[in-house]
Amino acid sequence: MNAPVVVRNLSKTFYDEGRGEVRAVDSISFECREGEVFGLLGANGAGKTTTLRMLSTILAPSSGTANILGHDVVTDPQGVRKNLGFYSSTTALYPRLTARETIDFFARINQYPADRVKERVEYLIQRFGLTKYADARVEKLSSGMKQKVSIARTVAHDPLIVIFDEPTVGLDVLNALEVQESISELRSEGKTIIFSTHIMSEAERLCDRIAIIHGGRILASDTLAGLRESTGQHYLEDIFVLYVKAGQETV
Repeated sequence: MNAPVVVRNLSKTFYDEGRGEVRAVDSISFECREGEVFGLLGANGAGKTTTLRMLSTILAPSSGTANILGHDVVTDPQGVRKNLGFYSSTTALYPRLTARETIDFFARINQYPADRVKERVEYLIQRFGLTKYADARVEKLSSGMKQKVSIARTVAHDPLIVIFDEPTVGLDVLNALEVQESISELRSEGKTIIFSTHIMSEAERLCDRIAIIHGGRILASDTLAGLRESTGQHYLEDIFVLYVKAGQETV
């Protein structure tokens, strides 16, 4: 059985007037398995967000391929978007829509069966504890409630693949834990999760496998146990630093 997400030699190059050609993502390859949380662990500027934007069809790759459930991100972007949800800490909501209207809107534009939209919306309102706030405008909600609406709208069309790009940035501890719990619940439903972070404890807690990314390149990819065995280090921080230093020496 093919993996739900297959990435082969994916690259993205930008042109900067001051620096010339910048290779933000440099020929990376990986696969994500069904029902797992696959982590992209790297510092800011490592290439995580650029990679995820290519997978979600927001950016076109410069070279290489990426397939989501057999749909190519370049030749079949609509097929990709139908099967994928994308959540980011910077994801904007429409302030004048209510929570209910927001979830309904994203279910419909992502082609969830029209005759089941109402049922889906009500299910997500209950699941994310939004019942008391369902008909309040988003602009009136607390940051915690907005976060729940954001996750609900991300999965409104019940996608099999869900991307979380640095989802806890700027959140307090309790809200961050709620996001992590939502990710764990989605995994338990059999969804494939791609999760990017620079926070070591999040990667340790959530990820079935971890890819260490630095300078646009994947330096290592394995389970935490596998990374520990291959490096002789126990703490993820030490494992990360070891690979990054080794990667810098080979550049």
